Amino acid sequence: MSSLVASHPDVRPLLNARPQRAKLLEAMVRTVAEKGYEAATVADAVRMARVSRGTFYELFDSKEACLAAAYRAGTEVLEERVGQAARQAGEWREELRLGIRTYLRTLDAEPMFARVYLLEWPSVGAERDAALWRFARRYGKTFARSGARVPPDDALFVLAAGVHELACARVRAGKPTIDLEDVLVGCALRLAGKEEQWT
Repeated sequence: MSSLVASHPDVRPLLNARPQRAKLLEAMVRTVAEKGYEAATVADAVRMARVSRGTFYELFDSKEACLAAAYRAGTEVLEERVGQAARQAGEWREELRLGIRTYLRTLDAEPMFARVYLLEWPSVGAERDAALWRFARRYGKTFARSGARVPPDDALFVLAAGVHELACARVRAGKPTIDLEDVLVGCALRLAGKEEQWT
């Protein structure tokens, strides 16, 4: 079973040809998902990828640098899937729901990446913030289609971060995230001033 990182267009075609960088990105995600970030080592990733330690350090400065690259690749795939779903929507409420549904379904379908993305990436800092800002801007574009005033950027970031943190709690508890769809859509609609009854 491969991780979401293996679906990235810069990784997938290279894995079959077995270039070292693609193999190490996939191996690092698998290793961290299995062992946790603190316990995972460069030696573990190198062994799983079947490359030399010297090759690893030719490509990455550290375990953190390798995982950061894998995190970016997986997040790009996640964002592209959400974007594809949103583009299939007719009106803005459907776009909102399809985007949230796809985000949650992808996390549930990709447990290794979900664990790394949500739980095991320490001090993610700028990488995580950048991803959350991209999701926040996506919410803003969706809300703009409603014709109502778009919430402030910081409020959109709170929404994106709230979705992320609630998904974290579910994954940490070993529960699926998809059953969060209705409550997350409801929270988003309230932020947009388009209140509906809780379901």
